[in-house]
Amino acid sequence: MATARLDIRLDEEIKAKAEKASALLGLKSLTEYVVRLMDEDATHVIKEHESMTVSASVFDEFMSACEQAQAPNQALLAAAKFTDKSKIK
Repeated sequence: MATARLDIRLDEEIKAKAEKASALLGLKSLTEYVVRLMDEDATHVIKEHESMTVSASVFDEFMSACEQAQAPNQALLAAAKFTDKSKIK
């Protein structure tokens, strides 16, 4: 059950269009429509900022570079230790 509230002010024309769209989709309320839109858009925005898609050739080059990488130097090890200690992700 939803417990958080969001109070917004908007133009009457925008509200009327949203109510019409909500009714056309057969939704129970304007709130249901707005929540649905927010959830879909938020999911999309987060996905766009937290993931990356590359071509197969770029992925192959990356994997090849990883396989040829040498052991990490002291600076890299220190940086990794610092991020773990600082809980940086």
